[in-house]
Amino acid sequence: MSERIVMRTGEALIADGPPLTAAEPEVVIGELDGPVGIAFANLMGDQVKGHSRVLALMNTDVQVRPATIMVSKVTVKNTAYTNILMGTVQGAIANGVLDAVRKGIIPKEKANDLGIIVSVWLNPGITTVENLDHEALFDVHRRATTRAIEKAMNHEPSIDYLLENQDKLVHKYYQKELDAKKS
Repeated sequence: MSERIVMRTGEALIADGPPLTAAEPEVVIGELDGPVGIAFANLMGDQVKGHSRVLALMNTDVQVRPATIMVSKVTVKNTAYTNILMGTVQGAIANGVLDAVRKGIIPKEKANDLGIIVSVWLNPGITTVENLDHEALFDVHRRATTRAIEKAMNHEPSIDYLLENQDKLVHKYYQKELDAKKS
């Protein structure tokens, strides 16, 4: 039997697709009979306008396992954004979770015991893209979800990596501010 997974966290950024298709999920994974399960149930029962919490679905009535709830980091304000988020991206996240099980990142025997909370970032400008490539958008969010889960399950980055590289790791947007001040 696999070890108990109380709570693990991970994140990933994949931005190698067409403009505005980048994905930056943050995940929390843990046993449903622990703190993650409590958070999962609270999220599901405490809906907030503009930040709906929905289960990740493979199709309109096929929930993925482990049970996965997605929460938008961006305030959802229009139907076009909702349709992309609750369609293409929702399906991508569900497939990314299943990919993590298929690859052995998440133990298959834990599929009914774990819950995953995915904080989803989808660029609000996505609704302005003409001829949006839904396949590319799906692929980016699918890969990012799997990678975030992999990092969570493997405790990445390690504390040793962080300590060794602390002075080399500069947040992308902080660096832009520094560069702008130098100009």
